[in-house]
Amino acid sequence: MNQPLLSIRDLSVSADGNTILEGLSLDIAPGEVHAIMGPNGSGKSTLSRALIGDESYDITAGTVRFDNHDLLALSIEERAQRGVFLSFQYPISIPGVSNAQFLKASVNQIREARGLEPLDAIDMLDQAKDAFRRVGLKEEFISRPVNDGFSGGEKKRNELAQMLLMKPRLVILDEIDSGLDIDALRIVADCVSSLKQDGTSFLIITHYQRLLSYVPPERVHILMNGHIERSGDAQLAMDIEAQGYQHPTPA
Repeated sequence: MNQPLLSIRDLSVSADGNTILEGLSLDIAPGEVHAIMGPNGSGKSTLSRALIGDESYDITAGTVRFDNHDLLALSIEERAQRGVFLSFQYPISIPGVSNAQFLKASVNQIREARGLEPLDAIDMLDQAKDAFRRVGLKEEFISRPVNDGFSGGEKKRNELAQMLLMKPRLVILDEIDSGLDIDALRIVADCVSSLKQDGTSFLIITHYQRLLSYVPPERVHILMNGHIERSGDAQLAMDIEAQGYQHPTPA
C-alpha cells in the first residue's frame, strides 16, 4: 500500500457522554476509494463528523493523520482548506446566500490556502456552469440560494458540483446514494472517477451495494460496535447485501 493520505489509529469518539466509536483504525492511500458499511447507529456518520471537526463530537482517544499532519489539531476551516470535503447525508439550506456567492468565497479561500491566485467572477462563473452541467443541474441553480427549495436529489447534485469546484484531496460521501435514481448514481460515479484520476481519495458511507457497482471500491469496511470488525474487497459488500451484517461469508 502507498503512503496513506489518511491514517486513523485507535480513534474513540463520544457525544453527549456516550461512546460511539472505540478503537477505530483505518488507512486510505491517495486515489483510493474505501466504503464504510454498517447497521444504523454503528457510528458511520459520527466518523465523518469527527473527521471534519464537528464540535458536537469529542475525540477521547487516538490520532488522525492527514497528509502526514495532525488533522485533529486543525480547525474546521483549516481542514477544508487542506482538502477535506464532506457531502452531508442531509445537506442544509442557506437562505439569502446564493450558490454563486458561496462557491466563489469557498473556492477562493481554498485557492489562497494553496498559494494560488483567486478566480475572478468570470472564471468562477465559467467553472460553475461546467460543474453544474456535469451534475445535471440547470444553470439557474447557480444564482439560487444554497439548497433552498431544492429537492433531495438536487441537494445531492449541488454538493457534487461543490466537490468538483473545490477539488478536495479527501472526499467523504455520507450516504450520497440516498434517494438517487440510476441516472444520478451514474453522475456520482463520473464525478468520483474524474477526481480519483487526479489522486483524490474517497470514503463512501453507504448501506447498499448498489452505489458500489458504479464506484468500485479498493476496500470495504464493516463498522459495528464502534470499530471496524471486518475489511475486504468489493465482494464483501455483495456478501453483506445478500446475508446481512450478522452472517458475513467467512474470510
